[in-house]
Formats: sequence, structure tokens, C-alpha cells
Amino acid sequence: MTPKLSEDVKRAIMVFIMATIVFTMLAYVAITPRPREQFFQIYVLGETGMAERYYPENNSDIIVGRVVKWYVGTTNFMGSVQYVVIKVKLANSTIKAPDDVNHVPSPAPVLLEFRKVLTNNDTWEFPFIWVMKEVVGDRGVVSPTILEINNVKIRNSHVSALRGCNLRIVFELWTYDPQSDSFVFGWRTGAEQRVAWLQMWFNATRPGTSL
Repeated sequence: MTPKLSEDVKRAIMVFIMATIVFTMLAYVAITPRPREQFFQIYVLGETGMAERYYPENNSDIIVGRVVKWYVGTTNFMGSVQYVVIKVKLANSTIKAPDDVNHVPSPAPVLLEFRKVLTNNDTWEFPFIWVMKEVVGDRGVVSPTILEINNVKIRNSHVSALRGCNLRIVFELWTYDPQSDSFVFGWRTGAEQRVAWLQMWFNATRPGTSL
């Protein structure tokens, strides 16, 4: 004949079982590493290497021949080696900016590309020195036709602005995607697509003129 357990014993056993389950869950959480968020950071610093003095004399009205120096950087927090490209584009106020929601890059023309292989937690920072070598105007429409970026001369025949106002340099982060064997705007983390980009506004002026 099997002896019957008293109510006190039953409650004690139930408490023991519940405590064991809770302890097991806590131990699992404690020893199981939390999944880390996978992302990139992109930034632009001023001529001092800090978030200041982005324009000569803190004036975004840039004249022909005036040298502007920035530092562009990105950090890889993806947990693996990544091949990245920073695309530099010239746009005005009417050309669309990159679309964060639909993950679409700006249709602005590419001026230059910078490429680098980054290990995990690696930061890549490089000087970005640019100057407008030639600016032309016609009926109030101003266009920087020749730019020089890090000693590379680039001709622009697509982007202009009324009185040279509200031009911008756009920096987009692209990464190599092994699935498609191509570079994509932003990066993939599982099934999710994310993007990162920055833009710097300026006004293009010619010597002896004002906006």
C-alpha cells in the first residue's frame, strides 16, 4: 500500500519543483551570451578631428579655392570581417536624400568611392580634403563644375543650385553582400536591412559675389 502524502509535503514538493525551474531559467540566462546588435557607425568630424569647425571661419559659404578639411570615419560592430565602401555624392536641395525606410540610396551622382576591409570593432577614419576648383553661374544658377577631393580632380556636369545655395555632400555606407555577390546600400542583419548615411550642407560662391 502506497502511503499518502500529506498536504504539507505536497506543497513542499511543489515549491521545490517551482524553485528548481526558476533557478534553471536564471542559470540559463546567466550563462547564455546575449545576442549583440550588429551595426555600423558612420561619422564626419571637422578640421580639428572633433565635432566642430566644419567650415573655414565657421562659414558654410564656400568660395572657389577655399580648402575644406573633414575626417570621415566608420566603425564595424557586425561581429565579423566586413568589406565596406563609402560613396561620396554631390546633391542639391531637390535631389532626393537616401531613403531610410525603403533602403534606397540617393540618386545623386557619385563623386568618389573609398573602400576598406574592416575587422570586428575596427574603426576606419581618413581625411577628406576638398576644394572647388571651378564654379560657373548662368542666370542665377551656380554649379561647382570642378572639385578636387584628396588631390583627385572630379568634373561635375549634373548638379547646380539657385545662387549656389543648399548644396550638399552625401556620404553613404555600402557593404559587400556575399548572398548577392555585390555591394548593397547599408547592410543586412539576418532578414533585416539597415542603412547609414550623412550629409554636409554648403553654399557655392565665386570671388566677388554674395548669396
